[in-house]
This record gives sequence, C-alpha cells and structure tokens, in this order.
Amino acid sequence: MVNRYEFQLADRNRRELGILQNVDIDINIGNSNDFEVTILFEQWDGSIKKGYYIYSNHNEYGGIVGEFKSSTKTREIFVRGYTWRGMLGKKIIRPDPGEDYRVVKGELNEILRDLINEQYEDLFEVSGESTGVIIGSMQLDRYCTLLDGITKILDSVGYRLDIRYVTGTRWEAGYVLIGAEKIQDHSETIEYSQDGYVEFTATKNYRGINHLICLGKGELKDRKVIDLYVQEDGSIEKDRQHYKGIEEIAEIYDYSNAEEDELYKKGIEKLKNEMNSSEFKAEVDEVEEDWPIGDSISGRDYISGIEVSQPIIEKNCTVKDGEIEIEYKIGGREGQYA
Repeated sequence: MVNRYEFQLADRNRRELGILQNVDIDINIGNSNDFEVTILFEQWDGSIKKGYYIYSNHNEYGGIVGEFKSSTKTREIFVRGYTWRGMLGKKIIRPDPGEDYRVVKGELNEILRDLINEQYEDLFEVSGESTGVIIGSMQLDRYCTLLDGITKILDSVGYRLDIRYVTGTRWEAGYVLIGAEKIQDHSETIEYSQDGYVEFTATKNYRGINHLICLGKGELKDRKVIDLYVQEDGSIEKDRQHYKGIEEIAEIYDYSNAEEDELYKKGIEKLKNEMNSSEFKAEVDEVEEDWPIGDSISGRDYISGIEVSQPIIEKNCTVKDGEIEIEYKIGGREGQYA
C-alpha cells in the first residue's frame, strides 16, 4: 500500500536536486493539466526557480515551474506550472506546407515520435517498442493541439497515452517517457462504493440533447441542414429519429460557414458532448494502484442505485503532510435509458 509519494526537484538541465519536503502539492491530470505546490513562508528557501522540474518518478505527476504567487494573508508561496500532459496541450499540429490537413500514417509509437520530436527536442522520449498497430491514413483536425491530435489517433484504435517521468542521475538528465498503451477495462474487478469506505459523488444525467439540428452554409431555404439523432444504445445517426414527442430534447448548432462534411463532423462532436452522461468522483486515500487516464473502472452508489462503468477522464493527486489522496473522475456519454 502506497501512502506517500516522494516528489523531487531538478534544475533546468533535469539534474536531480533532492526531495521536496514540507510542501503541499495539488496536480490535475485530464482537465486543467497543471500543478500547484504550496510552501509556507517559514519553509521557503528559494531553491525552486523558474524552469525547474517537479516530479514523482515513474508516473505522470510532474511538470515544469512557470509561475510564482505570494500571499501575505495566508503566508504562503504558490509554485505553479503545466504538467507533461499540459505541455502537449500547448503545442499546435500544423498542416504540411501546401496541404489543407495534417495526415498521419504508420505504427502508433512511430507516429507519436514524429509528432512529438518536431515540437520538443529532448525532454520527451517516445517508447521504442512497437505496438503492432498500424494506422493506414488518418486526417487530423486543422491546427489541433498536439495532445488532442495524439488522443484522437489513439482513441481510434482503443489505445491511450501513457506518460511517466524517468529520473536521471548526477551525470544524465531525466526525461519524460511517452508511449501508446492498449486501453484496459477494469470495471469488472475495480469498483468504488460504500463498501470501500471512500468519499464519492455520483451523477446520472438523462436531460441530455438527443436531437441536434445542425445549420451550415447558405441562406434561408438554401441553408444546409443536418439532423443528428441519438439512438437508444448511445450511438448517433443521421436522419433516423428514435426519441420523439415528450422524449425528444432538441437543440440548434449554428455553424454558418461549414460545408456538409465539416458540419457533420463537428455536429457529431457537439452532440457527443451534449447527450446523456454519467459521472462518478471517488476520493481514494489508500492507494494500492494508480489507474491511468483512459482505462475503465466502476463506481456504485447503493443508496441511489447509480452505477457507472466508464473510462477515467480526470485525476487529481494531492499530497498534504506526506499523505497522498487521488480523486478519480470517471464518466462518459450514454443512451437515453442507459
């Protein structure tokens, strides 16, 4: 059982300086993708500087220092920065010169290596192992972030992004190891509920949109219109309505300059974000396993009957007085009666 994570500090050259002590840490993975280290005035020694690295070895919790805030009211200094995942979200994939879109193909880790190496020189290292999964050809969204592009590629074949920091030595710099890992479903064996004495909140939303009217290019009667409908199993189809009458919940999506293909693609993305959903947040302070973003686990509330078996979409790791707590957020979109 792990009840303490050791967070370390490294200089701009990623040479290890030692373990961070007498600090509180809050790290988000999957949403804001940033971190905050809180240090009391009495404990501040100036050892943390801009561009330094804060990390926990062989996991995803860490990033580069980019902001300082001081509060005389609380007598605390806040050190903040983007996580490794957050850094990927701050780079943009551009179309190749003369092309409308960026198109990728090849083995998964080879694609990741090409995309990441053109943005970062040596901080990120992509696994040299072959997944055996080949992408014939995939068109990425125009000017998407590096994180969104990679996520789209991996999602399409049931893989997730694995990120972990590998500590260096006195003579060698540490680095962030990245690789494509097959998504695992632990929902049959991992369930958080009252039985585990964890704090949690559970949500089932049946008020989601099930009919999206997409309005594209054109004027008045000549305007392009696409109707997208959620089916009972949660899939989305064009021009085939399942929920009608009192069960229909409709909304307009106005994308006035879009041609039909773009309107359809963006309409699907919009509806996926607006349809019925489930969510479960569990706070775990006795961490035996640290489940990664993308893998599925289960949550159940025996009182309300809410049961959620969905991928992990967000994690918050907090360390206070040396004790770790991880909050998992699992959730996704569902059919009307799921």
